[in-house]
Amino acid sequence: MDFSTILNQKRELIIEKWIKEVFKDNQIEATQELTFKAVRNSLPEVLESLAAMLADDQQETFQTIDQASLKHGIIRAEQGFEPTEIAREYRLLRSVIFSELETDLVHAPPKDILRATRLIDTVIDEAIAHCFDSYTQSRIEEFKSLKTQLQLTNQELTRLVRASQNDIAQLTHELKTPLTSIIGYADFFLKRQKQQSSETSDIHTESIERVLRSGRLLLQLINNTLELQQGDRRVRLNITSADPKQTIQSVIEIIEPLVRKKGLELNVECDRAPQQIQTDPLRLQQILTNLLSNAIRYTDSGYITIIANTSEPQHWSIVIRDSGIGIHPDDQKHIFEPYFRTRNATLPKDEQGTGLGLAIVAQLVELMQGKILVSSEVGQGSTFTVTFPIDYPAET
Repeated sequence: MDFSTILNQKRELIIEKWIKEVFKDNQIEATQELTFKAVRNSLPEVLESLAAMLADDQQETFQTIDQASLKHGIIRAEQGFEPTEIAREYRLLRSVIFSELETDLVHAPPKDILRATRLIDTVIDEAIAHCFDSYTQSRIEEFKSLKTQLQLTNQELTRLVRASQNDIAQLTHELKTPLTSIIGYADFFLKRQKQQSSETSDIHTESIERVLRSGRLLLQLINNTLELQQGDRRVRLNITSADPKQTIQSVIEIIEPLVRKKGLELNVECDRAPQQIQTDPLRLQQILTNLLSNAIRYTDSGYITIIANTSEPQHWSIVIRDSGIGIHPDDQKHIFEPYFRTRNATLPKDEQGTGLGLAIVAQLVELMQGKILVSSEVGQGSTFTVTFPIDYPAET
């Protein structure tokens, strides 16, 4: 029997059934985003080559099946097929071909059946082998191109990081000059004010002293930033003995004008705080300033409470509680990630934070061997609890 002619006659039927089987197979996921035409692609050429092989099984006729299957492999690589998906679609092709030729094979002489079966199996195996060759080569070329692109991207990112570091270094350096001038003038006014002895003069003296303390704190932070830019960019702690009440008071002096401006009630409970702790006072001030600034920013009315106490024999804690807008439960696990902003933030864009404050807090708390917890309900306010060791581990 002329199975070559029969196969050509049933070619379109075989293609249609094969594509249906491919789309029905749940393990060939790549077809979910492809059209009928895209899956069909070079299959007619594969079947034409198979028909040619059935007509003449000479070695040179293998070239046609090689070319068709090579093309098929390249297309499947571009379409994102996995190797197992290609193997499954060829297995389905073999099954559909034998299913369509079954009636004719039954009426054929045994010699023709064996020849046809052998050739169909051989040709499909040959097609699979060359399809995988071209598929693999295409993926290798794709990976090489991706590697080159990643290297170029990495170089660009490195350039941008360096440029950013230079910009930060220049900015912090430029900030030092006017800030030093502000501190100088504040120091001058303070000396002049102390020469007067009136009650009004005492009020002014206290205000100027607060300006001086805030300015010196800012100058210290700027100097630390410059050191980070010039060094290995690792934050180093300056551990010393400190009175936590005094540190908290210095932070209150900074944020008190913001609390007054919004008409909030500020409660401070530090009676149970330890007398002395081992800490980095500057970093502790950073943590408290960021937490309190956030509490003020997202509290329109009500109160802000600061509680410091000895939580365990070897630990102490600071609790910052507010009556603000609260934090959505889904957001609470992300608030310490850089640049994350809560979904219920109703502030105008120009009044919202950068999303870095809590990320900085989390990093500094971890660096200082502490822990931070948050408890919040939308519309009911938030509570941040930070726990530190009283004696900082000497080996750290």
